[in-house]
Amino acid sequence: MKNLFYRLLFLSVALLLGIATVTAHAEDLGAVKARMSQRLAKLDEFKAKGVLGENNRGFVELRGGDTAAGDVMAEENKDRGEVYAALAKQTGSSAEQVGKVRAKQIAAGSAAGVWIQHEDGSWHRK
Repeated sequence: MKNLFYRLLFLSVALLLGIATVTAHAEDLGAVKARMSQRLAKLDEFKAKGVLGENNRGFVELRGGDTAAGDVMAEENKDRGEVYAALAKQTGSSAEQVGKVRAKQIAAGSAAGVWIQHEDGSWHRK
């Protein structure tokens, strides 16, 4: 009886810790989404100027020598990496595969004039 009690106690604690971890992770992704939303106008501005482009791995890539654009790129890519890793974990895929799929979606939805990288590595303006 005592053994059963400890097993149930252990399972209850494990379940509670699991729920807390999922909740914390969801809050983290919420913060990532908020940062990405706040950065969107600046990101679009740099892409419209041709300073940033969308590569074939789902990340932003520097196409010119603008330091401010490089900072925005680094922040965006860090957040995208976190999102891709979370999606990969949920789907049983890899972050790289999620990024490649997302790259195609981003390319399709990009505005005219944005630099897009083809799967073969070549670049073009949409």
